Amino acid sequence: MNVSSAIFLAIAIITALYGVIIFNGLVRLKHNVARAWANIDVLLKQRHDELPKLVQVCRQYSQFEQATLARVVDARAQVSSARERHDLPALGVAEGALRSGLGQLFAVAEAHPDLRANEHFMQLQSRITALENAIADRREGYNEAVNIFNVRIEQFPDLVVARLFQFAVQPLLEFAAAEKTDVDLRTLFSA
Repeated sequence: MNVSSAIFLAIAIITALYGVIIFNGLVRLKHNVARAWANIDVLLKQRHDELPKLVQVCRQYSQFEQATLARVVDARAQVSSARERHDLPALGVAEGALRSGLGQLFAVAEAHPDLRANEHFMQLQSRITALENAIADRREGYNEAVNIFNVRIEQFPDLVVARLFQFAVQPLLEFAAAEKTDVDLRTLFSA
């Protein structure tokens, strides 16, 4: 074997090894995104299971505003549907509607002292609020994992390997613009 063949072989081996290292790094990041989504999905399922209990407790109070309950139930169905389809843009919109509905539900509940005195309602409200906070935290972790993955598949030389093995850009989980605005309590209590 002459020197030029040995140099060419060494360069080919080093290039192949570097490609394998890049591929393995991208696979690891892809699985980090999937794990981060699974963490959110678990919390969404838990909250999905708690909401009917909350609605049922509120329905026991005949004077409780039925339109608010209907909004929460409809938004819950939209979140469930978007989650099952793994449609993150639709999930973001549905989450905004659900969070808004829950905010209205809890605000209306303030006007019902009997409901506020119900221990089961208070436990459910506390549980759902804790789940909401955990979802927000996990959403941040998911978006961070997606951002790291998306940046890597757009940078050279990872870009070459990503295109070769068809690694696709992952969507961020963003909630609706209404979710980011302050709640107008006057409109909640006048409804």
